[in-house]
Amino acid sequence: MSQMLAIARREFLSYFSTSVGYVVLALYLLVSGLIFALSVLHTGVEASMRPFFDLSFFLLLFIAPAISMRLLSEEMRLGTIESLMTCPVSDTQVVIGKWIGAVGFFLAMLAPTLLYPLVLEWYSAPDYGSIFAGYFGLVLIGGLYLALGTLASSIWPSQILAYLVAVFFWLLVVGLTSWLPRFVGEPWSSILYRMSIDLRYSNDFSKGVIDTSTIVYFVSGMVIFLVAAVKIVESRRWR
Repeated sequence: MSQMLAIARREFLSYFSTSVGYVVLALYLLVSGLIFALSVLHTGVEASMRPFFDLSFFLLLFIAPAISMRLLSEEMRLGTIESLMTCPVSDTQVVIGKWIGAVGFFLAMLAPTLLYPLVLEWYSAPDYGSIFAGYFGLVLIGGLYLALGTLASSIWPSQILAYLVAVFFWLLVVGLTSWLPRFVGEPWSSILYRMSIDLRYSNDFSKGVIDTSTIVYFVSGMVIFLVAAVKIVESRRWR
């Protein structure tokens, strides 16, 4: 556990030692601030952050892969992956540690947006229960996006390629599970709707509802992607 946390800490701090981390942080805060100002701060509009949460789901689809694209790709590009794998740490600890470091940076990126509910408090009385659920859902979505990004980063040594693959994958998932069901019949439409990240988030967390089945859905996705990343890293030991 200590080795895994050491890797996570090293990965977290590395985001603040390069310009990429600051660029991603600034870009997210700029765009999310515009989303909040344009979609929430309207006279006569209900004091709800739901529009912000709904749009943040789509924004993170592009931001999260930028956080995860360097996790293992950079190690392979620099040739340090071999020395890392010879250290007294398991492949699971390496993958999970790097993912935890990325999640830590994601939480640090999300933290300044906690000022938005306080700004909203000046204008009205927001429902903090639904706000908590919305942020909890964003954390789960971010963890899922980063888990897939970790997998993509473990396969391709090119950070740009890892980023593009992750973004394309989520665009494909959103398209197949949110738009395709309108054109197919049962039972496929129901199956695709139940797999939709967009609908699960907007129908549950964005409305202030915390559904156990939705939590299991997101956590299961994280586990699947991280296990696949571990297997990819393990396969490199035998090459």
